Amino acid sequence: MKIISFTRRIIRGLGLSAAALLSLAAAAQAEMSDWVDNEGGRMRLIALPPERDGTIHGGLQIEPKPGWITYWRERGSSGIPPQITVAPESGVTLKEIRYPVPKHINDGKVDDIGYDAPVVLPLTFKADGDGAPGAIKATAFIGICKELCVPFQAAFELPLSDAKQSRPEEEALLEQAEKALPEQASSGFQVVSHKMSTDMKELWLEIALPGGGDTAPQVIVTGPNGYVFTKQLMSKRDGKTFSTSVAIGKLPRNYALKGKTWHALVIDGGRAMETPLAFE
Repeated sequence: MKIISFTRRIIRGLGLSAAALLSLAAAAQAEMSDWVDNEGGRMRLIALPPERDGTIHGGLQIEPKPGWITYWRERGSSGIPPQITVAPESGVTLKEIRYPVPKHINDGKVDDIGYDAPVVLPLTFKADGDGAPGAIKATAFIGICKELCVPFQAAFELPLSDAKQSRPEEEALLEQAEKALPEQASSGFQVVSHKMSTDMKELWLEIALPGGGDTAPQVIVTGPNGYVFTKQLMSKRDGKTFSTSVAIGKLPRNYALKGKTWHALVIDGGRAMETPLAFE
């Protein structure tokens, strides 16, 4: 399914009230910014002091209010994936955003991939030069939705200090975020084989699972940017072996699969694994 717009929801404009603008400029403290609030939730920026090689580990902490959701990197049938922009004067570059295991939220009205509970997205920054950066200046833009979707933008200026002092709260939040990430593929939990049908309407997967059972795992396949596929047509589980075909909806016009790499996220009980799917 292609991500096009919020056609199924009422969308608020991108304009911010004067009170919101004042909130964006709130002073930061230590390596954890002040919260920026929105009617659907709040968010803040976290960072640890730079390491010797200039690497800075951080996170975007998002707390939706009860009944609200925010989005994964591929959001389903609507929504806004997280976007983070670092000001050039920060002397810092954002190298990577990683995503804890999301939920497939399908209640008959919406079909989304995201988070309905507090989440921290791990971030990796890198200092641009040899000198230690004084602060991270960044803007975060997310979608947060209930019956309507509200674009939520926040600006942060997060001072950085040296690494001599421990920061237990920041370290604990980032450690928990790391644990919430999907596993890498391993011999006991992997996509053993994958094959696209000739008409490119079905993707067949053979998956090795980490434990026995009779419940079909969730499978989320991401293809070209903006495309995500979750509908399983035929599935069979035999203990630790699972086979399924995933319906592939509309793809870009004249899309050539050869040489492309998609990804599969497999969620089986309390464990999840994400792996690339290369098409030769």
